[in-house]
Amino acid sequence: MKELKSVFSREELTENAVKLLKKIIATPSMSRDEYNVSLIIEGFFNEHQMTVNRFKNNIWTTNKHFDAGKPSILLNTHHDTVKPNKAYTLDPFIPVEKDGKLFGLGSNDAGASLVAMAQTFLYFYEAEDLTHNLVIALTAEEEISGLDGIEALFPQLPNVELAIVGEPTKMNLAIAEKGLLVIDGEMTGTPSHAAHPNNDNAIVKCMKDLQNILDFKFPKVSDYLGEVKVTLSVINAGTQHNVVPEKCQFTLDVRVTDEYTNREVFEIIQSQMKSKLTPRSFRLNSSKIDVNHPFVQAGLALGRTTYGSPTSSDQAIIPCTSVKLGVGDSLRSHTADEFVYIDEIREGIDIYIKILEKIL
Repeated sequence: MKELKSVFSREELTENAVKLLKKIIATPSMSRDEYNVSLIIEGFFNEHQMTVNRFKNNIWTTNKHFDAGKPSILLNTHHDTVKPNKAYTLDPFIPVEKDGKLFGLGSNDAGASLVAMAQTFLYFYEAEDLTHNLVIALTAEEEISGLDGIEALFPQLPNVELAIVGEPTKMNLAIAEKGLLVIDGEMTGTPSHAAHPNNDNAIVKCMKDLQNILDFKFPKVSDYLGEVKVTLSVINAGTQHNVVPEKCQFTLDVRVTDEYTNREVFEIIQSQMKSKLTPRSFRLNSSKIDVNHPFVQAGLALGRTTYGSPTSSDQAIIPCTSVKLGVGDSLRSHTADEFVYIDEIREGIDIYIKILEKIL
C-alpha cells in the first residue's frame, strides 16, 4: 500500500466517530424502520464527497480508487436496533456521555462498530494501489434476520472475498459462529376426559419425545463452537384441567456448529423424534474462517485472541468467507441503559486500521 494522500489522527477519527454515534443514537432505528438513520449515514459519506449507493435502507460505497479487477474486502455492520428494554432508567434516544461511557440504544450493538468502521473506511478511502478494494455496507434488519438487509444487498456488491462483520466482540476475532435453526413441533394424541384412562396422551408422549432429543448428543463436536445445542423454548398444550388435549405444540431453538449444515441437523433431529417437525428456515447457517487466513493472522500478531461465538449475526447469511470483529461487549447488547466506552471506540478504530494495513 502506498502512503496515504491524507492521514487522519486517531484522535480526530475517534472524535468524529463519537459525534456520528450520538446522531445515530438520537435517531430511532428499530428493524424495518431504519430510513431516518440511513439518511444520517448517507449524510456522513456525502460530507466526505464520496459516491453513495442506496438499496432500500442499506447504504454502501467503495474506496476512491476502486479497481474492478481486484477482489474486495467488505466492512459490514447494521444500523437497526431492538426495541428499548423496559428496564431503561435513561432515555434510550438521548445520547449521554458520562464517566468515559456513551449511553444510548444501539450504542454497543452495533453503533460503536458502525462508526469505527466508517472512520476506518475514511482513513483508507484515498489510498492508492491497495491489494484489495475496500467496500463498506451499513445495513438494515439484522436484529430480525430480515430479508431486506445484507442478504438482499450482497449480490450488488463487487466481488467480495472477505467480509468483516462488526458486532461487539471486544475487538477479538470470532472465527466461528453458531448458526440458528428454529423448529416448530407437534405431537398428537387422543383427547379424553381426565378422569378416564388414556394411553395416548399427547402431552405425555411429547414429554418423552422432547426428553429424548434434549438428551441426544450429536456425534461431531466443533473445535471452536463445541456441541450443537438444542433448547426447548416454547411449549403449549391444553386449556382446562379435566380435558386431555388432542395435541401438544413446542418450539426448539437449535444452535448449529460449523460441523453441520442446518439441513443436516434437522434431518438428524427428525430421525430421533416422533413428533411432526417443521423448520422455519434453513437460512441462518454457521460460519468459520481458517485460523491461518491472513486477516486472522494479522489480528493475532496484534495480540488479539480468537474464539467461537454462540450468538448469531449477519454472518449467517453472508455467502463468502467472513470474520466477526467489533467494538463493545456482547453481554451489554439488548440490556437496559446500554453503553459503550469511548476508549473502546478509539481502540476499535486503531485495531481495524492496523489489521487492514497488514493486508491491503
